[in-house]
Amino acid sequence: MPIVPKLIEKLQRHPKRIVFPEGGDPRILQAARQWVTRRMGAPILLGDRAAIKAAAAKLDINLQGMRIIEPERSEEFEALATQLEQIRRIKGLRSTEAREALKNTSYYATMMLVTGQADALISGATASPASGLRPIFQIVPRFEHVQTASSLIVLDFDEKKVGSDGALFLADCGVIPDPTAEQLCDIAISTAMIARHLTGETPRVAMLSYASKSASNHPALVKVRQATELARAKARAAFLELEIDGELQVDAALDAVVADAKGVTSSVAGKANVLVFPDLNSGNIAFKLVHHLAGANAYGQILTGLTKPAAEISRGASAHDVFGAAAIVGCQAIDRRLLFGSA
Repeated sequence: MPIVPKLIEKLQRHPKRIVFPEGGDPRILQAARQWVTRRMGAPILLGDRAAIKAAAAKLDINLQGMRIIEPERSEEFEALATQLEQIRRIKGLRSTEAREALKNTSYYATMMLVTGQADALISGATASPASGLRPIFQIVPRFEHVQTASSLIVLDFDEKKVGSDGALFLADCGVIPDPTAEQLCDIAISTAMIARHLTGETPRVAMLSYASKSASNHPALVKVRQATELARAKARAAFLELEIDGELQVDAALDAVVADAKGVTSSVAGKANVLVFPDLNSGNIAFKLVHHLAGANAYGQILTGLTKPAAEISRGASAHDVFGAAAIVGCQAIDRRLLFGSA
C-alpha cells in the first residue's frame, strides 16, 4: 500500500491545520478541497479574499471548511509583526521592516507556523525556491542536534517492492549544493528520523557514492566514509534506532542480489529505505529521473532539521503532488505515540 493513503488514515484520526501562503493557486485550492473532503483538518489559505473566491468559483471549488486570511487585514497582524521583530532582532530587523515583511504571505505563513496557529506549511507553488525557503530558514528554529537544515523527497511506488513498502526517502535533493561530511551526517540523521516517524520502521540509511566499499581514497569517497562514521557516532550518542552503511552504490543499496554479488553485507545493503546522496546534483537529478521515467510519485521538498513541519514544493507540482506533500508534513505534526502507539 503506498504511503500517502496510510497517512490520510492517520490524519483522519488526528486532523491538522495546513497553511498555504499561495492560497489562490488552482493546485492549492484543489489540494485544500481534498483535505476538507477527506476530513483531514482545516486548510488555511493566505491571499486576497476576492481573488481566492474568484479562483475557486472558476474551478467550481467549494470553500466551505477552509479559512481565508488576508495578512494585512488580519487581527493578528500587529502581534505577529512584534514577534517577528523579536525573533529577528539579533539580525537588526526593525519594527517597520518586520511589518513590511509580514505583508509577504510566505512570512505570514511561517509566523503562523512558529506561533502554533498552523500545524504545518506548504509553500513554493508560485514562488522561487529562494523566496519560499528564506522565511522558513530565517524564522523556524532547528533541532538542537542539527547544525544544517536540508530537504528530502519521498518517492512512492504503487507496485515496486523497495524501501518501506514502496516508499523511499531521498536526501538532500533541494538545498545544499555540495555538503561537507558533517552536513551529510546531519542530512542522514534528520532524514532517518522523518522516515521513522512516518513509517514506524527502523530507518536503513545508505550513504551513496559511485563505488561500494572501495579501496580508493578519492576525496569524494572519503567524504562519504567520514559522513557515515559521524552519523553512526551521532546516532549512538543520541540512542537513535537506525541502521547506516556506506559508501554504497545505489544498486547495492536497493537490490539484495546485487549487494551479494558485490560482496556487500550489512543490515542496509539491499534493504535501504533512506538514500543519502553525496551532493545536490546527484540527488536532484536522480529523483526527477525516477519520477519522470519510472512513474513514481514524488512528494517534496520536505524540509528537514527544523522543529516545525514545512515543505517547499516545485512550481511544476500538480495538485496531487501538493496534496501528498501536505499529508507528509501534516503527519509530521502528529505525536509519534499517537501514530504507532509508542515513543
